[in-house]
Amino acid sequence: MSGTPSAKKPSGTLNFVLDFGPLFLFFVASKFGSSDTDPKQGAIVGTAAFMAAILVAVIVSKLKLGKISPMLKLTAALGVFFGALTIWFHDERFIQIKPTIIYAFFAILLLGGWFRGKAMLKYVLEQAYQGLDEKGWMKLSLSWGIFFFILAGLNEVFRRPEWFSFDTWLSIKVWGVSALTFLFALANIPMLMRHGLKLGDDAELPPTA
Repeated sequence: MSGTPSAKKPSGTLNFVLDFGPLFLFFVASKFGSSDTDPKQGAIVGTAAFMAAILVAVIVSKLKLGKISPMLKLTAALGVFFGALTIWFHDERFIQIKPTIIYAFFAILLLGGWFRGKAMLKYVLEQAYQGLDEKGWMKLSLSWGIFFFILAGLNEVFRRPEWFSFDTWLSIKVWGVSALTFLFALANIPMLMRHGLKLGDDAELPPTA
């Protein structure tokens, strides 16, 4: 006899595709959708593609993993909201401010929890880091909280139209931030292994938004 159905085993590869896939489509659609007559058309086309892709990611996550992570829910909700504003007002600044809001939200959540002695990242990632002890979760929450705070500040700098073009912001957002996030996650691994982390294929990364 079998008991309650077991949860579907999460896949690190699938998590990466669900997180990075919509961003990649945003980049590609923005490039191919650009127009010489309308400088904002690329941003509008890319935003529409991102909105569709993030909704597909939510559905796939539910079907394949049996759950939708809090990070994906937040990214999808804000992506659709600010994406709709971007398309409606024909103004790319709405979609550009979305990462700042997400990064700031997670920075406040993680650092606020750390000051109160609570490792909020443990709940955000739904205990994806198997074997990690409480002290490790606290250190991880602090480091990612600071990292998100820095990302929020950087996004505010690079989204300024008087300093950087939309294409420059987009390239930095998709490739620069993604690479920086991946390297930062790797840099944390030695510390995490000292606190009991068991490496596997089910680890999740905080969002690149």
